[in-house]
Amino acid sequence: MLDIILFRAEKGGNPELLRESQRRRYANVNLIDEIIEIDKIWREKAFISENCSKEISKISKEIGTLMKAKKTEGVDELKVKIAEIQNRQAALKTEADELLKQRDFKLTLIGNIVHESVPVSNNEENNIVNVTWGNPRTDRNELWHHHRLLYMIDGYEPERGSIVAGHRGYYLKGAGMLLNMALINYGTHFLSKRGYTPVQPPFFMRKNVMSECAQLSQFDEELYKVTGAAEDFYLIATSEQPIAALHRDETLEPKSLPIRYAGSSACFRKEAGAHGKDTWGIFRVHQFDKIEQFCITSPEESWDEHEKMLKLSEEFYQSLGIPYRVVTIVSGELNNAAAKKYDLEGWFPCFAEYRELVSCSNCTDYQSRRLKIRMGATAGRKQGERPFVHMLNSTLCATTRTICAILENHQCAEGIRVPEPLRALMGGIELIPFKNAPKKDWKKTDFIPNKIDLPTPATTTTTTPATTSATTTSATTTTPETTSATTATPAATETTTASTTTQ
Repeated sequence: MLDIILFRAEKGGNPELLRESQRRRYANVNLIDEIIEIDKIWREKAFISENCSKEISKISKEIGTLMKAKKTEGVDELKVKIAEIQNRQAALKTEADELLKQRDFKLTLIGNIVHESVPVSNNEENNIVNVTWGNPRTDRNELWHHHRLLYMIDGYEPERGSIVAGHRGYYLKGAGMLLNMALINYGTHFLSKRGYTPVQPPFFMRKNVMSECAQLSQFDEELYKVTGAAEDFYLIATSEQPIAALHRDETLEPKSLPIRYAGSSACFRKEAGAHGKDTWGIFRVHQFDKIEQFCITSPEESWDEHEKMLKLSEEFYQSLGIPYRVVTIVSGELNNAAAKKYDLEGWFPCFAEYRELVSCSNCTDYQSRRLKIRMGATAGRKQGERPFVHMLNSTLCATTRTICAILENHQCAEGIRVPEPLRALMGGIELIPFKNAPKKDWKKTDFIPNKIDLPTPATTTTTTPATTSATTTSATTTTPETTSATTATPAATETTTASTTTQ
């Protein structure tokens, strides 16, 4: 959540900055003024209560002086006066506690301050395309959709899974299970070699701790509740949640930063509202494995770290040969914690669309403030100043969705070509052969949309950190300006794009 000082103009805060951020989010601006008013009344009552304490202390000293002088006259009246003040103070405390509860609840509804480089729009069609990479397959008339490919390689059991686990339940087996485990191992080693510490967190969390890591809407729309003997728990939707709480109530040594974790966990999500093609196969399911980047930095380092995390995700999908694009998410689609978010979207030839594989967010000090995670004092700061750390998260690999992308992009007449980095982790398998013939009523054109804007085959560079901003059109304000950086990529020419056009 945000620092309450930002709401207090007389203390150097900037309420108008908060109002503008809410406008950019297309969120309730009136909440800012409601919080300011509640905070003002709360402080007034807290001030009166403090004066009551001073008055009680003063009268108590008077009583002590009288008793020391063995003068009892007037003592009873003074004691009655103390009792009256205490009763008034108790009433004030009750009112103040309720006001503080209201204020802090409303604070959790205010999103992080939107970064100035985020495009302003409430329509994800206006996400800014920063980068494209790879040569997207456009031979969709000759390709099978991933859920049919899973059947053909005998890699999963959806019908039996649904009987056992309900809607969208599934078993992975054979090559499907081997692909899943290979991605977990490859993703973990990939980050470990780049200075990340592998972490396998708890798969469920206490409600009070989860409430410090997840926004309110997630409890109803996303999280599964588990009833325990003494208290209730919530299954994690991502390892970001328990890893964010790993250093809860701690002060971290500045020299220990940045801390980089590679989270590996099962994830559980209700996925309320998902329908249609998103529910085919294992593209969007209630249980999946994920490798997550989670970084803790000083406030000064977080924006550079954000770009580094994105670059690692790009490098990962380049190594798997998955064509992709990187987009900056519009302000109205940001979750509360994120000040800025990139998505890496992989090309799915049978969807004929780019679909999200990675979300990479800088949450600045929004999460750490609620979790009370600070960094120790350093030279150059005010004496005793211990700022809250900045926290960032990024998917590296949600395994089921990445399997979908591998199947669709690497299918051939004989089966599925295994990306080179996964082969050793699958016992040297280079080709997963088809074991089941397509069903008689299947057609490769069954899932082709009527109207498609196919991308132009091209390979482009990864982004570099934004240093300036450029004004754009089409329902946006400012967008990050990127600089071309040539890197070696297979059989392709590199360019960088910055466009709102959906490819």
